[in-house]
Amino acid sequence: MNASRELESGIRKIPAHHSVAETLDRLTALLNERGVAIFARLDFQADAAKNGLSMRPEQQLIFGNPKAGTPLMVANPAAALDLPLRAICWQEEDSRTWLAYNDPVYVIERHGLPDTLAKNLAAVIPLLEKAAAE
Repeated sequence: MNASRELESGIRKIPAHHSVAETLDRLTALLNERGVAIFARLDFQADAAKNGLSMRPEQQLIFGNPKAGTPLMVANPAAALDLPLRAICWQEEDSRTWLAYNDPVYVIERHGLPDTLAKNLAAVIPLLEKAAAE
């Protein structure tokens, strides 16, 4: 995915310096420390294997805080299409690991929400970056 397409799609993609599982373990711990609810963790590689398919490691974490997300959904119920928040982590063929998430500005613009609500989503960005960091 090139940088211009990432901006158009609203996806932020950052390198992760750990395995897929460790990156999401680190993110889970950081979110738990701040009282952010973890709703689900999907292991796409494991699900593929259960069905006789193979793929490189890829997992998704679904998380959120009703105090942050509810105002967005009150302003526009369709915002629930992007809530709760999600982070996806995968390993590429060259063994590099990536962490991706929706840019808060993109979510705000996509649903025509007041700019002041972007802070509700942006609070988790430092946690995402820390989980991916060395």
